[in-house]
This record gives sequence, C-alpha cells and structure tokens, in this order.
Amino acid sequence: MLIDGKIFLGVSPEAGPQYLELKLANRHGLVTGATGTGKTVSLQVMAEAFSAAGVAVFAADIKGDLSGVAVPGQPKDWVVKRNDTIGFGDWEPTKFPVVFWDLFGEQGHPIRATVSEMGPLLLSRLMGLNDTQEGVLNIVFKLADDEGLLLLDLKDLRALISHVADRAAELTATYGNVSKTTIGAIQRQLLVLEQQGGDKFFGEPALRIADILRTDTKGRGTVNILAADKLMGSPRLYATFLLWLLSELFEELPEVGDRDKPKLVFFFDEAHLLFDEAPPALLDKVEQVVRLVRSKGVGVYFVTQNPLDVPDSVSAQLGNRIQHALRAFTPREQKAVRAAAETFRQNPKIDTATAIMELAVGEALVSTLEGKGTPTIVQRTLIRPPSGQVGPISPEQRQSMIDISPVAGAYEDVIDRESAYEMLQARAAPEAASSGGGGFGDLLGGIFGGGSSPAPAGARKPAGRQTQTMTEKIVQSAARSVASSVGRQVGTAIVRGLLGSLLKR
Repeated sequence: MLIDGKIFLGVSPEAGPQYLELKLANRHGLVTGATGTGKTVSLQVMAEAFSAAGVAVFAADIKGDLSGVAVPGQPKDWVVKRNDTIGFGDWEPTKFPVVFWDLFGEQGHPIRATVSEMGPLLLSRLMGLNDTQEGVLNIVFKLADDEGLLLLDLKDLRALISHVADRAAELTATYGNVSKTTIGAIQRQLLVLEQQGGDKFFGEPALRIADILRTDTKGRGTVNILAADKLMGSPRLYATFLLWLLSELFEELPEVGDRDKPKLVFFFDEAHLLFDEAPPALLDKVEQVVRLVRSKGVGVYFVTQNPLDVPDSVSAQLGNRIQHALRAFTPREQKAVRAAAETFRQNPKIDTATAIMELAVGEALVSTLEGKGTPTIVQRTLIRPPSGQVGPISPEQRQSMIDISPVAGAYEDVIDRESAYEMLQARAAPEAASSGGGGFGDLLGGIFGGGSSPAPAGARKPAGRQTQTMTEKIVQSAARSVASSVGRQVGTAIVRGLLGSLLKR
C-alpha cells in the first residue's frame, strides 16, 4: 500500500508496479471513465492509502459505495484473483477511521455554513441569478457589512432583502439601482433554495475545518465521507457546497509550500456539475483556488465520466491521472477519447486512444508525476484491490459509527443567535410604537387590521419577515385612517358630553 513514500496503485504487465508519490500528491489529479469501469474502486484505493499515510481525505459518496472503507474487506473471489495476478503479497482486510457527514443531517453529522461565509458570488450561482440580480445581492451583502447586520441563515437574508426593498429609493443613490422587480425575483429563487434544503445547510454551528483534518490514535488520517445520494437531487447545491468547502480550505489554511505529504486530499466526484453552465467569474474562481490551494497542502482530485467535463484551464493543473475505459459510440464520445489520449505522455508501445476503449473493468491508463514534477509515460495498469469492503455498509453500521464519532454532538443542535433578522425586528419595534395614534384610534385600528397590539405571551416567533402585497398595504392604510378619524370623533363627542354635564351643574 505504502512503499518508500509512494502509494501503490497497481501493476503494469510491461512496466511493473505503478505508484503515486506522496510529496507530489498535492499537484492534483483526475480520475475518469465510463460508469461501471472501476472509478470508485480506484478512488477507494487512493483514499485508503492516503489515510494510512496520515493524510485526511474528504470525498463525496454518490451511491454509498465508498462507505465500505469503514469496515474490513472480504476475500471475495475477484479480490483474491486480482491480488494474486498483481503479486500484491498477503492481502489483509483493513478498516479505516471514517467520519460521516450529510448536509441534511440524516446519514451523517450535519454540515452548515453561514450565509456570510458563502458570499454573494457562490450564493448567486446557487440560486441561478442573472447579472442584474447578482448585483443587487452584492448590495444586500454590502449593506449588511456597513450596518453591522450578521447574515447567518436564510431568514436573515430574507429579512435583509425585504429591508433593502423598503429602502430602495434611499439606497439607489448610494449603492446603485435597486428595483423591486429584481428584489422579487431574488426572493422567489430564495424560496426555491429553501425548498431544496438550503434552510438546513445555512446556519450555525458552521463546519470547523479542523474537524476534517483529524488523525486517529494510530496516526491515520480521517476519511470524511459526505452522503450525497439525496444531495444529488439538488446538483447545484452539491457543486456549490464543495466549491465553498474548497474555498474555505484555501482561506483558512496557512501556506506550507511543498511537504512530504499533503494535509488533505479532496475528491470531487461528479465534477461536471461544478462546471455546467458556470459563469466566467465562477470558472475564474475555481481555476484560482485549484492553482493556489496546492501551497496550502491540499490535493484536489476531480472524478468524472468524461475528461472533457473539466475545462482546459483547470485540467492543465491536474498532473496525476487515472483513466478507465471510455465508450466511443457518438462523435462527442470519440472526441473525448482522443482528448483523453492526448493528455498523457505517450508510450511508444501503446496506442493510447485504442487502449482507452479496450480497458477491462479494473484496468486503467495511469500516469503520475515523478522527480521534479515530470509526468511518467502512460502505462496500462491493473488496479490493486482495496483493503476495506467494496460496496456500502448497512444503515445500522453507519449509525453506530456516527454515534461514536469524534465530532458526535458537536453539530447536531442548531444555534440561533441574534443576527440580521432579530436586529431588524428590534429596529422596527420603536418605529411602530412612535407612529401609533393611541387611544380609540389604536383600538379601532386593531379591529380593522392596523393595530400594533403585542403578540400574546408564548407565541412563536415567525420564521421570517412577513411581507404584504400592495393591495394589503393600501387597505391597511385606509383602515388606519378611518379608525383614527372615528377615534377622534368619538373621543371629541365624549369630552363634549362630559363638559356639557359639568357646566349644567
């Protein structure tokens, strides 16, 4: 598994053992291949080896198969046969330290981020906003900064967006044009995000980066597995979350330069979801983070079916490559095969393009960096079998591991501290009190729907700021006017009656 600071990947019939050097593992990589060709096994082999070397791993588990790394493997026929074929020696079933995570808190510890941490660029991507709407969202964030309003969860963001709409005329002169039409469009997209589970993701306690960089008592790195089967129902949330996490690693980790091994290896499965319909600003951010996060001791490995899914500007930075079989039935697939073949340092003994279409399950074309960062000649390689279980563990096994996890209890309970929503509510209360007419006007105003009577004791705080339609505002204003007028007339009549009776005495 680990030989002289190298990860043993498998054996080439012509060139012998193939390795991935730990000190060059932070130069990033790419694992590609059609469905069912062995990508997940290759990913598991690398995750196990990194863990054994003391390197933490974070990986999304799309189908649940990667969870098997948490329990010892079984000597199945194909495992024994492949082990004998490559001469791996005595195969030993091994389990590795695993922490399960889940944005929805169902199959792992909840993961949360604050709205402020996400920022307007990623949030705009998450909600599918256009340039104009993104501009207004930037104004919302700038106003929050200028007025000290904390944006922690979606109710904070919703309240602040409504606040910006109320002050649109005032803010336009300082921050730029704010139209209520644009505000309405953002609010609708915010509702969609909430229905997709965004309300579970945004809030506190936010994920602490230190909790995914753990090692166990034996010095093995923790394999952090994100349950993504349900998350894939919201692919934009999935891709944006992983990009946010990568950005947080870049922001928080110190510069370490070249190390003997990475601090963390980050596997981005279904990587095409990150780049689909991504605006240029987002692609620039991805390219920047991938280029610079290497110096923080982080290796990024994109896992996808088609190598064309990754833009050239990012693909050029991926030095370690494992290419499983591709099928070429359509012109686009044929183009993908040619593109994949051209990315390797060619081997005169192999027709790379032909080999890609002929690879059996568990075989791959492998080229990794060596020496001073030079890619090795591509070799047709039989990937070694994992030491952990191949395939998912049972729900009962997963739950027992969640219960004894080193972060058990740290993220389960939501913290709702004072933030933008509460601050804006507090601002609105004195304004409402000072604008009231008092006496009969308030009483009758309450009857007509315009009163400001306090909420009954024990009433639940609303989940977000309650907005009114224009019709409701007009009706309420009219009701207040009528109530105030009636109140004054009734009050005057009573005073006159009292004075009249006193004067008659």
